[in-house]
Amino acid sequence: MKYKAPGKCPVCGEKLSITKLSCPKCTTTIEGDFQPCEFCRLPDEDLEFIRVFIKCRGNIKDVEKEMGISYPTVRGKLDTVIKGLGYEVPSKELVKEKTAKIAARNEILEQLSKGEISSKEATEQIKNL
Repeated sequence: MKYKAPGKCPVCGEKLSITKLSCPKCTTTIEGDFQPCEFCRLPDEDLEFIRVFIKCRGNIKDVEKEMGISYPTVRGKLDTVIKGLGYEVPSKELVKEKTAKIAARNEILEQLSKGEISSKEATEQIKNL
């Protein structure tokens, strides 16, 4: 039976590095400092979520159905995986701010298409967002 390699040191919690590889057939051994797969460090629960997420092509509604969990739980699991891979998860405030800017930009473009403002005014307003 093969075991999953631990991703974190049980003593201090730091990421472990892979320093030795060996071939089970011919017993060749290679030593060095090897970069592990970034997904290999994730817990099994996160890997299962990733499998379902990919199977559902990233459709959160389908992930909800497949796993029998709510939308906020899917989002929470996705945020956990993103953090586990070493990326930042934007705060809710940042997401709201970005959404508001997109809405304001779309409003400016709508005004432009209706002829309510000039292209110069639209450009200036979009720059100031």
